[in-house]
Amino acid sequence: MEYKWLNRQNNDSVIIFFNGWGMDESILNHLGFENYDVLMFYDYNSLDTDFDFEEVKKYPKRYLVAWSMGVMVGTIFADKFEPLEKAVAINGTLKPVDNKFGIPERIYDLTVKNFSPQGAEKFIKNMFWEECPMPDCKRGFENQKSELAALRKYAANQDFKYTKVLLSTDDKIIPTSNQAAFWNIAPNIKSGHCPFNLFKTWGEIL
Repeated sequence: MEYKWLNRQNNDSVIIFFNGWGMDESILNHLGFENYDVLMFYDYNSLDTDFDFEEVKKYPKRYLVAWSMGVMVGTIFADKFEPLEKAVAINGTLKPVDNKFGIPERIYDLTVKNFSPQGAEKFIKNMFWEECPMPDCKRGFENQKSELAALRKYAANQDFKYTKVLLSTDDKIIPTSNQAAFWNIAPNIKSGHCPFNLFKTWGEIL
């Protein structure tokens, strides 16, 4: 697992962001930081990391924000950041590969099996929508392909509770209906799978 500080100004508050599959910070570059430091985790080919979690414990206020597959991965590491002021899940569930609560298993497995550069382009296009154009992501195809397979093997900490859920109306990656069934809520933001262009700052997401 890779990490990157997107903002580090010794603020009192830090947002720990778990990114989705295949992405880097390019989907977030437009977001203003306000008075938040922001730490991003991404690339889940392995969950091993050399990050010193004590660095986060220095912040009086800590917030967890997770998107897509990061919603699952975030629960695995959440205890390293607690206590949290708030934990926000965006377009993901704790069972992201699941016939009822995530991407249907057969579809996911076929996607992994038949993954190609053309398939990757189509998959990524489905993540975005008119109001949230595709970013210039620097992750390579082979890296994304192996990450897709690796994510199938991980399991969320089902005991962790997100305090806020953002669910898009038109998610073409993790079906909106399956997410709604998992969280037992109705869609509450009008967007596709990647909703970040709806926001101008990190604080608006919280």
